[in-house]
Amino acid sequence: MSVSDLPTVNALLNALASVFLIVGFVCIRRRQVRQHRAMMLSAFVTSAVFLVSYLSYHFSSAIITRFEGEGVARILYFAILISHSLLAVAVPPMAIITVFRGLKMTVEKHRKIARWTLPIWMYVSVTGVLVYLMLYHWYA
Repeated sequence: MSVSDLPTVNALLNALASVFLIVGFVCIRRRQVRQHRAMMLSAFVTSAVFLVSYLSYHFSSAIITRFEGEGVARILYFAILISHSLLAVAVPPMAIITVFRGLKMTVEKHRKIARWTLPIWMYVSVTGVLVYLMLYHWYA
């Protein structure tokens, strides 16, 4: 594997984190706490591996990929990219706090922040995949 493969790896990690988040949400709605915990910890680890891979790619690669789409596609791409980037900054601290409160079983505090963390984390994971597809496949 080379550095040029990392964007694909990163998109796959984002997609996998999304799956873990969805399954974890379904588990807690079914009151399957042990399975919920396993899925959310899997999402957390997957997102942490993504972050390391993403930062490694951007700090070690001189490759700059420019978006080639035009018109509405360009506006849509940058709207998604900007919202994704701004919210992505919030995910690590929110996820750490949410996971920590869940592991400590401070359920009410966990629920309070998880109501915000889950949709933001999901949005960031899904839009990460969309940005990748738009940048490397749909408009390349």
